[in-house]
Amino acid sequence: MIRKGRPLSDTGRNAGGPRNDENDSFDPSESFDAHDRAAGRGPRRTQFQSSPASRNSSDLSDPFETAGTTTATEPTYSRSRDSRRVSGEAKPGQNEAKKSQRPARSLKGRALGYLSRREYSRSELARKLKPFVEENDSLDTLLDTLEAENWLSDSRFTESLIHRRSSRLGASRIVGELKQHSVDQTLVEEASAQLRETELARAQAVWRKKFGELPQTPAERAKQARFLASRGFSGATIGKILKGIDEEWSGE
Repeated sequence: MIRKGRPLSDTGRNAGGPRNDENDSFDPSESFDAHDRAAGRGPRRTQFQSSPASRNSSDLSDPFETAGTTTATEPTYSRSRDSRRVSGEAKPGQNEAKKSQRPARSLKGRALGYLSRREYSRSELARKLKPFVEENDSLDTLLDTLEAENWLSDSRFTESLIHRRSSRLGASRIVGELKQHSVDQTLVEEASAQLRETELARAQAVWRKKFGELPQTPAERAKQARFLASRGFSGATIGKILKGIDEEWSGE
């Protein structure tokens, strides 16, 4: 025998009972929330929805901000890493300690170091070595030894100086430089005679490179004459090159 149940309430449903399809009709144009409110139900909430109050302030942060915060700590690590001494790098003051432990260079070793680079005259090498002479050293004895062993030679120095200067300077300039180095007078005279033989050709090469054409005015002539004279060429040589220069140049 079927028993009749309790009549449905105005809302069209039993408490906890099945829904009444007749009274719970759904209008397609009606929103879900409006339909639920009319039916006495609260608004729908998904299981992932949370109230704004329950959200933590960290939930509102941008996920990229966290990455930026992590990156901000990296310079501190980089500075500490860079401040570490690289493996094999000398400690502060270590180079100075090594230098102090090196044996002092002998006076002869220093002289040979100079002579291995170029030729020196005896007087020039003496000036270079004088600040390093110690109490037990004899500079003159060392220079005599270097000359005896053919490490030091004023003759080779003279040849080297002529080779380096002759393409740009006249005989008087080169001879004057030899005298400043206290080269033997015999070597000076030989060098002067050698330079006089090629004086005109060398002066023409210097003049041609600087000017290239004869002067047209007295001012230009004087300018060219002063230039060649400053290079150490004689007045007679300058007169032959410029042709028509004042007689005071050609008469020297």
